[in-house]
Amino acid sequence: MNWTGAMPLAGLTGGLLIGLAGAIMLLGLGRIAGVSGMVARATGIAPGGTLWPIASAFILGLPLGALLMALTVGPVTTRFPTSIAALVLGGLIVGFGTRMGSGCTSGHGVCGLSRLSPRSIAATASFMAAGFATVAAMRALGVTL
Repeated sequence: MNWTGAMPLAGLTGGLLIGLAGAIMLLGLGRIAGVSGMVARATGIAPGGTLWPIASAFILGLPLGALLMALTVGPVTTRFPTSIAALVLGGLIVGFGTRMGSGCTSGHGVCGLSRLSPRSIAATASFMAAGFATVAAMRALGVTL
């Protein structure tokens, strides 16, 4: 494993900020800071839950926060599949899964685990197992990213 690009302090800082944002949302508003739920509320797919202005501000803050960081510390290198069809298909599959699983990795993994939610523990274990299996399968097929 090549660890030359590892940035443990940046990862720790990011994790602390995500946890802080989740805690502020839960303690301040009594709502879970799950991205899929916020998107569903901001777009009108799901009624109820977090107030629309708060959900919209949360969702708009994600790309704006990334832009602010890029302007502050410099560009971030990202890699995406070159196929637009693969990106769209992947997005649709993830969106379907988050609705079927009653939340996404951020809601279950960050907010649900911190509340010791049995549903979130099961969902996070499933996410992790699927991720491990995917990496193992791709490595077995000789696919590297």
